[in-house]
Amino acid sequence: MTRQQLIAQAARTLEWAKIASAPLEEATMSVPAEHYTSERRWKLEQERIFKRLPLVLALSAELNEPNSYKALTVMGIPILLTRDAAGEVRSFVNMCSHRGAAVVESGMGTARRFTCPYHAWVYDNKGDLAGVFQRERFGDLDTSCKGLTPLPVAERAGLIFGGTVPEMPFDVDAFLCGYTSMLEEHALGACQYVGRVALRGSNWKLAYDGYLDFYHLPILHKRTFGADYNNLICGDAWGPHQRHMQPDARIMELAALAPEDWPQATLLAGVWTVFPHVSIASFRLGSERMYQIAQLFPGETPDSSTTILNFLAAFEPDDEQREEIDKQIDFLRSVVEFEDYATVATIQQALRSGAKSEFVFGRNEGQNQRFHSWVDRLVGADTPLDTYALFDGAKEFHHPQP
Repeated sequence: MTRQQLIAQAARTLEWAKIASAPLEEATMSVPAEHYTSERRWKLEQERIFKRLPLVLALSAELNEPNSYKALTVMGIPILLTRDAAGEVRSFVNMCSHRGAAVVESGMGTARRFTCPYHAWVYDNKGDLAGVFQRERFGDLDTSCKGLTPLPVAERAGLIFGGTVPEMPFDVDAFLCGYTSMLEEHALGACQYVGRVALRGSNWKLAYDGYLDFYHLPILHKRTFGADYNNLICGDAWGPHQRHMQPDARIMELAALAPEDWPQATLLAGVWTVFPHVSIASFRLGSERMYQIAQLFPGETPDSSTTILNFLAAFEPDDEQREEIDKQIDFLRSVVEFEDYATVATIQQALRSGAKSEFVFGRNEGQNQRFHSWVDRLVGADTPLDTYALFDGAKEFHHPQP
């Protein structure tokens, strides 16, 4: 059934490509410029979006072995993700129950146990306290309630979703609004993790706007890859999550084939976003498929953010391919850093002047319009229950055929 949905979306995009056009939204949309600079707004976005929603904290390919782990910091919160010997993914605050030290340094690896570097308390990868240094001298202690503090976590479609607040309501399936089956078509969980790059950026929404926008591709990226792209867009949405395709010469190749013969790689083309902070884009390395998966997180101030560019290969690369992968990663890092984020930095700087009171998203920028509408709705939700009520009423959106 999901492949039939992909075929229907490709068929629609093909029809738009035949007339070299694309659907438009009903109207333009204005967003207050202060939404990118206001500290009050930034704090609300962190509290009501990033601390309430399931976030993509890791890829299944990063923890692909039993007893693997990933330690990271998200908006100042130290988190430890583990996959135990049975294959179950768990998440904890990376904080010793004794005196609060991180039990493992940031990074990835394999471990059955973690020893706190401060006083050598030991935890297993299920979060249980497994040992207390010089226990006989410490005094009475109920170790059963001194394990690592658990955080909500779930694994779907090759993505590991986690929360950053203990005991916060967490329902990843309600949050995904039926998007899971579409994401599963990528088979991300079967991919090889082949690289990562960390970048600093401006306000998280300024950075994320670029991942939703095809309007700029042949302009900003004209010296790298943009000359081969148009700036037209066809889109679909499942609640706040979106997928957008280009009606261009590449989709026109389908016109010579029967729909049942349309290649999966073409059906999965475009950009897939997981609200509020992830972008998934596939590209080719010769005849093989690869992915760039960007994770964006708010920084320490309203005008800063951190982006992790993750790279997956849908194949087992040999030494020659590994060299080509490294070149491709360096190229894509350069494009994002020196074209996208360098431009966004000038926008952030200009915003401080107060010269503009609003930004306008055009009828051809529907993906950005939907993103900002969802940000507004979620910031306006007073409680976590109000937040999940928005997903209960969410409907799918699909651009029509011409």
